[in-house]
Amino acid sequence: MVQNKWNESNANQVEGLDELVYRSNLIGSDRSVCNWGGGNTSMKTTIEDFRGRPVEVMYVKGSGSDLASMGAHNFTGLRMEDIRPLIERDSMSDEEMVAYLSQCMIDASHPRASIETLLHAFLPFKHVDHTHPDSIISLCCADNGQEIAKEIFGERFVWVPYIRPGFTLSKMIAEAVAANPQAELVLMEKHGLVVWGETAKESYDRTIAVINEAESYIRQKQSETKAFGGEKVAALDKQKRQQLITKVMPVIRGAVSGEKKMILSFDDSEDVLEFVNSEQAQQLSQIGAACPDHLVHTKRTPLYIAYDPSAEDAETLLRIVEEGIQNFAKEYEDYFNRLASEGDVMFEAVPRVVLIPGVGMVTTGKDKKAADISAALYHRAIAVMKGATALGDFVSLSEAESFAVEYWPLELYKLSLAPPEARFSRSVVLVTGGAGGIGSATLRVFLEGGAHAVVTDINLEGAEKVAQELNETYGAGRAIAVKMDVTDETAITEAFEKAVRQFGGVDHIVNNAGLATSSPFDETTLKEWQLNMDVLGTGYFLVAREAFRLMKQQGIGGSMVFVGSKNSVYAGKNAAAYSAVKAMEMHLARCIAAEGGSYGIRVNGVLPDAVLQGSAIWGSKWREERAAAYNISPDELEEHYRKRTTLGVNIYPSDIAESIAFFASDAAQKTTGCMITVDGGVPAAFTR
Repeated sequence: MVQNKWNESNANQVEGLDELVYRSNLIGSDRSVCNWGGGNTSMKTTIEDFRGRPVEVMYVKGSGSDLASMGAHNFTGLRMEDIRPLIERDSMSDEEMVAYLSQCMIDASHPRASIETLLHAFLPFKHVDHTHPDSIISLCCADNGQEIAKEIFGERFVWVPYIRPGFTLSKMIAEAVAANPQAELVLMEKHGLVVWGETAKESYDRTIAVINEAESYIRQKQSETKAFGGEKVAALDKQKRQQLITKVMPVIRGAVSGEKKMILSFDDSEDVLEFVNSEQAQQLSQIGAACPDHLVHTKRTPLYIAYDPSAEDAETLLRIVEEGIQNFAKEYEDYFNRLASEGDVMFEAVPRVVLIPGVGMVTTGKDKKAADISAALYHRAIAVMKGATALGDFVSLSEAESFAVEYWPLELYKLSLAPPEARFSRSVVLVTGGAGGIGSATLRVFLEGGAHAVVTDINLEGAEKVAQELNETYGAGRAIAVKMDVTDETAITEAFEKAVRQFGGVDHIVNNAGLATSSPFDETTLKEWQLNMDVLGTGYFLVAREAFRLMKQQGIGGSMVFVGSKNSVYAGKNAAAYSAVKAMEMHLARCIAAEGGSYGIRVNGVLPDAVLQGSAIWGSKWREERAAAYNISPDELEEHYRKRTTLGVNIYPSDIAESIAFFASDAAQKTTGCMITVDGGVPAAFTR
């Protein structure tokens, strides 16, 4: 049952618009009550205008905001004396409605009013809430829903047939409520719930009470039958699911990223497995969306993969997935061509939701947040189908009704409010040595450009600190931290597998893990030589090889940037082991570039020098060793390096990060097997 979260003490601390914010946040905090981004709330009140005159105003949720997180600035204030006469009209187009409401706003800086503003305005109640509760939509998406509603609510409800939101629906609801003095709620067929109250608490309490009346009835019906017809396929155990999905997600990602790259999420929650493993999953999933608000994020139907893990192997699944995505694209294009009007532009013809029996659900989106939203909404769809099939047969919008919502200009307007995509949007970068100065600076540049990140380092605590900072700055879920020793082949494989399960794949790697030793050649021990070779040679090879394999599997190209050194092209004094391996790194990069070209994999190198700031290497014995090589004190080293450059500058991690980002970006899309020196100009290291 849904919990009533109203706290009288908290509510008494707010008033006016802040009370509406409080109520809205409570409603949005439970996704079984209201979908992400969906629903709307309102409050009618009296304020003083700029001349001190009393004006009746309705505050209503602004378009594109989410009830759970919205604040006062997300509401739009409109003059009721301008809106109320509209109910006398016989009709009003969406374009007319939007233009008219823009003239009713009390403040031009407010967001565009909700699509369902007139629904709130035409109802003669101070507080109105419109939500999409699982139990109510189950009722509204059952073929016998109206009859069941009479059993639950008696004469206290108004049922309205499905019509896309706008003037006509708003007027229909207002007239139906006016005609039924006993009405306490409106049930919108295939859509949701509307309730009201003279106080914020009364409206909220009614929302929760109505939901729980329906929930109680549905639970009783569910106890009398097997969910979704019972189990058809047994779920694989957790470890096998992870192993299988690690193989599948790069294939899915490659197949859905033909036009634009996609980020993926994987979900094998209990309710997802119950649904995808069921007898009725294939048939139910293809009926249509459980709520109009889902369509933009889930499309009309998911891709259901007809796979039996008990009889078919991983290779068979990969083939079925690729074929399924190809067929989905063709069917979606046909759907668009059948129903599109002049000026409609087709979205990516790829599934937002992929259902795999025995395994779980994969969702796709332009970023992790979008993929997670699709997943969250399909959880709601599963709950609705479970409830509706306990009552009768699940029904949804027709194909034409679905298209009208999916490509509705007023719905698409919400998407236009998102920030523009940046140079690394839709991509994933894996950085080794991510906790260090160059590594963390590089990650910041990538995430500033819209990327998602896998922060790897042998120092897990340092990697977690960097990932936390990135998530706090650029948004939750944008970065994960993974402990990875670049000399450990198993650890590298596991790190890439975690990246795949988190984001679907990897587009860029930055081979940056480092160390440095210094000693005269005749005093260089085999242990010192092998240490440099293990980390800077073998480590770079192992990471690049794993990335190469994954990028080939995805089939959408990729980039690698090796962080070398001035010593890659210059024989550093007392640094034979370090210099030799750094030179090898660059030749390894060129070799990979030669092989990677046919797969769209680019490999380039950045050669820094004396990046002391934030460096674990320069904070170690290396600083003393290099100072001794030049017969100066460690404190003089930074100035020594500055003076030897032709530009007379010091080199910082951000300088290296920008060059790495250049090589990874589309600005260098036709460059591979190349090197850039970022050393302030050391003549002895000029490439030639």
